[in-house]
Amino acid sequence: MPLTLAGAGNSGTVKKVGGKAETRQFLETLGFVQGCPVTVVADIGGNVIVKVKESRVAVSREMARHIMV
Repeated sequence: MPLTLAGAGNSGTVKKVGGKAETRQFLETLGFVQGCPVTVVADIGGNVIVKVKESRVAVSREMARHIMV
């Protein structure tokens, strides 16, 4: 399921990062790589705040829908 459907407080593992090559590269530089554990911290106004690799990252809903957990 896309990260946007996970909901605040839920954890999962990144199964796949989709989208165009530029989108995948951008998300990988933020730490969203296959097999990496992620936790949704909050879903505020369309943006999703995610804990990934001991950091908190805010991504837009559009970007978050490319991350499958």
